[in-house]
Amino acid sequence: MGWIILGLVVVLAIYLVMTYNGLVAMRQRVNQAFADIDVQLKQRHDLIPNLVETVKGYATHEKSTLDAVIAARNAAQGAGSVHDKAAAEQQLSGAVGRLLALGEAYPDLKASANFQQLQVDLGNVEDKLAAARRFFNNAVSEFNAAIQAFPAVLFAPQMGFSQREFFDVGPETRSQIETAPSVKF
Repeated sequence: MGWIILGLVVVLAIYLVMTYNGLVAMRQRVNQAFADIDVQLKQRHDLIPNLVETVKGYATHEKSTLDAVIAARNAAQGAGSVHDKAAAEQQLSGAVGRLLALGEAYPDLKASANFQQLQVDLGNVEDKLAAARRFFNNAVSEFNAAIQAFPAVLFAPQMGFSQREFFDVGPETRSQIETAPSVKF
């Protein structure tokens, strides 16, 4: 009888160690995915001053738009938590969108090779950023599911595992994404 109890204790200990190690690996995947988002955000933030300077050369009286982009960029760089970063990046996306729209109002700007290249570069970074966000949210989903599953839910909080927040685009952007664009000929 003693050997059976000892065997059960050993099996339970092995299971707990394996579960703990799995949760640690998932937490690391979430942290790595968030670091990937930070890298893409840094590239995006580095492109924005070049874009502002290019626009400034063609649209000097659009100071309020240029100032709004710089202020949004600075706020995004200073954001710390996932929620704060998502909100700041939302504001930055709106400001950059308004800046890019100036290309329509200024034909010389729209024809500028530098402006066009910056738009392409920004588009590439946005695509990479979207992929990094999807990877992060998937990692968060797996991690949150793992710490909520039985029996990990019984001991995960005591071992320092807590739910992580998704990188959400926000309700305003989500409604824009979900609305099909209208095409008129």
